[in-house]
Amino acid sequence: MSVHEAITSHTQKMHAHLEVFQVLDLKREQAIDQAVAQYIAGEAFSVDEINRCAAAINEHAKHGISPTRTYITTEMLVEYAQRSNR
Repeated sequence: MSVHEAITSHTQKMHAHLEVFQVLDLKREQAIDQAVAQYIAGEAFSVDEINRCAAAINEHAKHGISPTRTYITTEMLVEYAQRSNR
């Protein structure tokens, strides 16, 4: 394999890795938005889906160059919702 082919292959793998990260991160952001909307509406909400997405992102990050995401608590979500709802 030539150096050019090796670099191209490596770049394609990194790009594919980051594309998967973007999909997972979007799902996490959507879960956050949904939980915040439920909290603001006075409905029951959970951070479970957010943390499932974070777990998937963090596992994915072990195999490439993408960042990790923090697990959140109910209190963290409430604090965020109160700040962003002002």
